[in-house]
Amino acid sequence: MHVDTTRDRVLSLIATAGPITAAALATELGVTPAGVRRHLSALEDEGHIVDHEPPGQHVRGRGRPARSFVATGEGQRALATAYQDVAVDAVAFLRDAGGLEAFVESKAKELEEAVSGAVDPDAPMATKVEELAVALGERGFAASVRPGPGGITVQLCQGHCPVQSIAEKTPEWCEAEARAFSRVLDVHVQRLSTLAGGAHVCTTTIPLTTPTRKEG
Repeated sequence: MHVDTTRDRVLSLIATAGPITAAALATELGVTPAGVRRHLSALEDEGHIVDHEPPGQHVRGRGRPARSFVATGEGQRALATAYQDVAVDAVAFLRDAGGLEAFVESKAKELEEAVSGAVDPDAPMATKVEELAVALGERGFAASVRPGPGGITVQLCQGHCPVQSIAEKTPEWCEAEARAFSRVLDVHVQRLSTLAGGAHVCTTTIPLTTPTRKEG
């Protein structure tokens, strides 16, 4: 079966960097705008991407901002690796057998150990989060870092989750992953959204400074 690798790259970049415009996609991928629009049209028809409408923006027609796209749940699943159905069944079996919590914690610990070596514990928090994002990206999470409101936090965004199908059936998975991030960064983090919960990206808010405790 022929695989359109350019279309796969378009979908992957939308999952990683979305919301993203057609012009930005063309520039990033080094293809023509016309070529990108062809792939976008096909991906929309397949239900893999949708036009992202920012909150409060309902103006259409002349003068409106360029369309930007995010990956849908179907698009995320199209990027997923094979054998996930088997993995989902295995997790369901573990839940029924009473061994799910231990399994989830062990996998979170594996992730923590895999990425912790890439994070300098003495670096500024912003640097640590960037290093974590790179390490997660190397493990298929399509991670990026964006500034948070007010400049006192950053947001670790994961545009793709290799275990999304499992996490959709196992909320404990996302919770354990967030705890692993807290341990790696040595700071409390807050999960705002998850792919497994229906969002177009997993978003974790991380404070850039640790609150000072008052003595006495």
